Amino acid sequence: MTQTIHPIDVLLHKRDGRVLTDAEIQAFIHALVHRTPDKQLVTDAQIAAFLMAVFHHGLTPQELATLTAAMRYSGETFDAAPLHSFTVDKHSTGGVGDKTSLLIAPILAAAGLASPNPDGIPSICVPMISGRSLGHTGGTLDKLETIPGFNTQLTLDHLLLTLEKCGAALVGQTPHLVPADRILYALRDHTGTVESPYLICASITSKKLAEDLNALVLDVKTGSGAFMPTYDQSKLLAELMVQTGEASGTRTVALLTNHDEPLGRFSGNWIEVWECVDILRATRIEDRHPLSADLIQLSNLLAGWMLHLAGKAATPEEGARLSDEILLSGAAFKAWIRVVATQCGDVSLFHDPAAHHRYTASRTLTATHTGYLASMDCKQVGWAVQRLGAGRAKPGDPVSAHAGIEMHAKLGDSIKAGQPLVTLFSEDLSLLDEPETMLLDTLHIASGPPQLQPLLREVITKNT
Repeated sequence: MTQTIHPIDVLLHKRDGRVLTDAEIQAFIHALVHRTPDKQLVTDAQIAAFLMAVFHHGLTPQELATLTAAMRYSGETFDAAPLHSFTVDKHSTGGVGDKTSLLIAPILAAAGLASPNPDGIPSICVPMISGRSLGHTGGTLDKLETIPGFNTQLTLDHLLLTLEKCGAALVGQTPHLVPADRILYALRDHTGTVESPYLICASITSKKLAEDLNALVLDVKTGSGAFMPTYDQSKLLAELMVQTGEASGTRTVALLTNHDEPLGRFSGNWIEVWECVDILRATRIEDRHPLSADLIQLSNLLAGWMLHLAGKAATPEEGARLSDEILLSGAAFKAWIRVVATQCGDVSLFHDPAAHHRYTASRTLTATHTGYLASMDCKQVGWAVQRLGAGRAKPGDPVSAHAGIEMHAKLGDSIKAGQPLVTLFSEDLSLLDEPETMLLDTLHIASGPPQLQPLLREVITKNT
């Protein structure tokens, strides 16, 4: 006779620091997904208590693997088997100006299109399911939806067809994909448990593994713009995600990358698409904007690992070189056009992306004295971008397509008095003042050059 597992017993066991069984975790997730207004198998209060218990006691590797799997299979999942291709994706823990997905997807798609499998399908496919902006970080879907007509809401069947044709698809989460995460995430936001590395790991990994991946490359941010406040906490999160991904049978690698300033030149929505289009169109190194150098470097590092895991490069370093060659060859731009057109986006804008930047108010902040751009609180820069209208304070808030900032200098740059530091853009003049104050307060110019951290801090694999 099977013993019934009650949600109250599960949360009490975790409250008391006990290790939960696989059956307990699976029963709890089943209860929260299958509850109805008339049949509350588990209440919000009980879910909140469970989250707080996990926040305080953490999870063992087995508990974390079981929770992630239960969430992964709590709804529909993508089946990549009909592709007969290597499926790979990347995920970032969130950042200011972090637009690497818009470069990496077409780079990998171009590599796959160049060597189709016997069925004529790209040998590498990237089913990139992305999210929206929240808090101080941007969202890939908000950036893509500034392209008129671009459809991010594909069914799983349409996703498969897009991958067969393009080798990549850039889409949002379907209503039935990992529903357990949607329920838990909403309550984490209201219970002070968002920062738990175990809950972050289960949330991110369950969604990515639901894509039926052969490999996953993670960009885990550390530094003033990261969600995790310290290097040790960022490293713990990276280790948990690698451990959990590998336990599921998916090759998983995490790159710990520095995020003490916005990535690239622009932070916003359309202007980040513009920056990526400029990079994709550049066929000579000298055609690249110098302030996009870190964005290109990070994109190549991440894509290099993806190409290596997919068997297209003997080492990650060779993969990074191949990634840059694909960019400069123009093949990634062609792949980008194919993806956008297939997802119903207007590709005519890419002939002159600057012309589509339709802000109504702007302001340029200049240096008050000569020196070196020494430091900034990157998270505060992100909040300034959000308050210009480019981000949202809570899920469901509207965002401005054309609000954001353009950085005119990077950390460590020599600065002259009166030199432009940053330009603010908004679609509402009244929104400029607060972000201006926030940026002036956090951009610090010192008399000598600062000591800076390298962009790549550490690589975490199953063997490290």
